[in-house]
Amino acid sequence: MSESRLCRLHPGSPPRAQRGVVLFIALVVMVAMTLAGIAMFRQVGTGVTIAGNLAFKANATSVADMGIESGRSWLTAQGAATLQSDLVPGYYSSWQAAFNPTTFDWTNNATLVTTDDGTGNEVRYVVHRMCRNAGLTVNDPNQQCVTIGSAAAGGSKGGAGYGGQALSNTTQPFFRVTVRTAGPRNTVSYVQAIMY
Repeated sequence: MSESRLCRLHPGSPPRAQRGVVLFIALVVMVAMTLAGIAMFRQVGTGVTIAGNLAFKANATSVADMGIESGRSWLTAQGAATLQSDLVPGYYSSWQAAFNPTTFDWTNNATLVTTDDGTGNEVRYVVHRMCRNAGLTVNDPNQQCVTIGSAAAGGSKGGAGYGGQALSNTTQPFFRVTVRTAGPRNTVSYVQAIMY
């Protein structure tokens, strides 16, 4: 056979049958890319959820200042005789050694500040006088209190600044204000402040 005759035979020969190897490889690559995309989407979604939860927690903690301020305002409006006995809900004239904010009944035994502060937070507070016994004055011999007292005059000549020294000849008990903020996504924050 001559070379020219061979060239004429090949152009007219039928094409070889496809075996589908390229199609199979393309499908495997598509499945791998889909799985990688789903994994990336889930990872980004988890990060956004964590960031959102942290933002809700920070908001609940900062809103607790509203409860601290409400407790302070309530305390300053009371007389010394009023603060010797429990006032339910929300005021206890002893420190209640067994007090645990996480197991305390905030619904029935705390003062409600707001059910919604505009961001979905409910704020409640309780005040404890830092004394061992309820119903007794701070100066009672059977009483034990955490107090601040001063026998000197309250002038600033001695070096104490504004709010740095108690009034002369007084003994004042400390008070603990505990605030619970319950917000969206089951966010709960507890904040405490000591004041006198």
